[in-house]
Amino acid sequence: MYKFCIITVGPLKEQYHRDICAEYAKRLAAYCRLERREIQARRLPDSPSRAEINAALDAEGVDIMRAVPRGAYLIALCVEGRRFTSESFAVALRAAADSHPAVAFVIGSSYGLSENVKKSADLCLSVSDMTFPHGMMQPILYEIIYRSCSIISGGKYHK
Repeated sequence: MYKFCIITVGPLKEQYHRDICAEYAKRLAAYCRLERREIQARRLPDSPSRAEINAALDAEGVDIMRAVPRGAYLIALCVEGRRFTSESFAVALRAAADSHPAVAFVIGSSYGLSENVKKSADLCLSVSDMTFPHGMMQPILYEIIYRSCSIISGGKYHK
């Protein structure tokens, strides 16, 4: 059974986002062991400077890298990452999960991820060229993982 770890910076604030993630986590139980690890976001002033943002991202990056399971294949979600079709991502996810003890997905803060995390990642993944609210990324990621597992197992969810 695959092991997936979702590492996020900051909590899911909206109950409906938590409910969506919980529903997909329940569905994913048939395919994998899923763990969620939350890193505390660094506080920034209302109008932070680029230097303040970078310092916060670097500090969060240290915490993120500590949270990555040993030997895990690391996937960082970032806008400049690689885009996949659902089918091609399922193939890539299966290859990563088959060759590593775990696959860790990282979602940064609303300011993104530190360059260190991106450079350490085995794969930088972009889910779209569009911009989404930060709170939506966790439900989107859960759905992507579930769809991939369904494709891998030959299920009917993906049409």
